[in-house]
Amino acid sequence: MHIHRDWTGVPASARGASVAMGNFDGIHLGHRAVLDAARNARPDAPLGVVTFEPHPREVFSPDSPPFRLMDATARANRLARLGVSHLFELPFGPLLAGLAPEAFARDVLAQGLGVVHVAVGADFRFGHKRAGDAAMLADLGRRFGFGVTAVPMSGLPGDEPASSTAIREALAAGRPRDAERMLGHWHRIEGPVLHGEKRGRELGYPTANMSVAGRVLPKLGVYAVLVDVMTGPHRGSYRGVASLGVRPMFGDNAPNLETHLFDFAGDLYDAQLSVALVEYLRPEMKFEGASALDDLVAQMRRDEADARAALG
Repeated sequence: MHIHRDWTGVPASARGASVAMGNFDGIHLGHRAVLDAARNARPDAPLGVVTFEPHPREVFSPDSPPFRLMDATARANRLARLGVSHLFELPFGPLLAGLAPEAFARDVLAQGLGVVHVAVGADFRFGHKRAGDAAMLADLGRRFGFGVTAVPMSGLPGDEPASSTAIREALAAGRPRDAERMLGHWHRIEGPVLHGEKRGRELGYPTANMSVAGRVLPKLGVYAVLVDVMTGPHRGSYRGVASLGVRPMFGDNAPNLETHLFDFAGDLYDAQLSVALVEYLRPEMKFEGASALDDLVAQMRRDEADARAALG
């Protein structure tokens, strides 16, 4: 997949794409329906995605709590797995936000990217002060030479439509399997392995430590996980158990993710990991007293057994 970070200077090989357009946070089943609409509308054209980075909400509400299900790298990785050939990651700021709907359709989509078709969710808004909607985009497409498909929100049988908000709520409640049903894939935390305090190694449970800064936090606690090591000599898929939290036994800490891979030996520092949350096992616990470390290790053994059973 090729990533383009502006709407000017796009190479000829990237023009003529049929694109899905939106923020694509989490890439849930609703987003998959928009992708499929773009693919099916022009099967003769390369499949593309038009999205925005940073997320517009981060620009308009910079002090709001983290809300993203995916950072840009994780989103790109997922879109590549879904067969997207060109990702147009447009820089969102005052220039783009200030474009009227007509200017956006003409200057960005038609002239800049040279798209032949655009698929959006039926509730999609665009242009200065969100003045444009899907119907206006269709009218502008007829003027500027590209087709438009508006896709209703995709839901599950008997359920509310899939949405990033509903997925955040499921994760916050410790229900990763419900989130998976709406996403169509496991919710994953991706990033490089960072150097930590190495306490897990001293306790017989070495962990790969990852930052969760800038993303919405699922319920803190211990999870059964599936792990893809995406780079380095140990590239492959593993099972494991992970603690998402602030490590209350060891002072005040920023939240992070510590993952122990089953039946693994090796150095993962700086490798890129993708950790899928499969089953919530328990909340964080703080052991105290003279036997605190022994109690912690005993609990970690129980967590490993529970995670193996959940993943079995």
